[in-house]
Amino acid sequence: MPINFTEMLKPSLPLAENLLRPAIVYVFLVIALRVAGKRLLAQLNPFDFVVLLILSNTVQNAIIGPDNSLSGGIIGACTLLALNAVVVRILANHAPLESAVEGRPDRLLVDGVIQRDVLKRAGITETELRVAGHKQGFESLAEIQNAELDPGGVICFERRHATDDRTQHLAVLERLERIERLLAARSSATS
Repeated sequence: MPINFTEMLKPSLPLAENLLRPAIVYVFLVIALRVAGKRLLAQLNPFDFVVLLILSNTVQNAIIGPDNSLSGGIIGACTLLALNAVVVRILANHAPLESAVEGRPDRLLVDGVIQRDVLKRAGITETELRVAGHKQGFESLAEIQNAELDPGGVICFERRHATDDRTQHLAVLERLERIERLLAARSSATS
């Protein structure tokens, strides 16, 4: 059976519709993901990941419609890529607009204190926060001074620094150990 390149490349939809469909779906998904929250973007659990996978398949037909031609798919993909490039450049040059579209970071931990109301609003459990901390090398939340869920869905952690009290405590312990060693050495020398 010979390959019919004309049929393979001939779009079954008008060019305007091939351009408009992906643009409408793009705008819808940006708004829907913004409303769904940063947690979905963070993919903190398997359920969120599955939603993102199924979401792409769900909107596929809305993007290309009944057009199964090669050129229809390429036009749809090019439209999405071009629209995304334009949006990214516009947002990069207009900080207030970027903040309105992407949102602001959520402070999950402030000065070592878990912000339970913020966690609840973001749909993140303490266990998920702890797991995210483990992934970034923290053994416990006690090691973390501050944590933020950024607009892109990434949790950023800031390590807790030793306080003056902690530093003094460690210095006292070190001096006591030196005194013990000196006393042990004197005791050995006199015996």
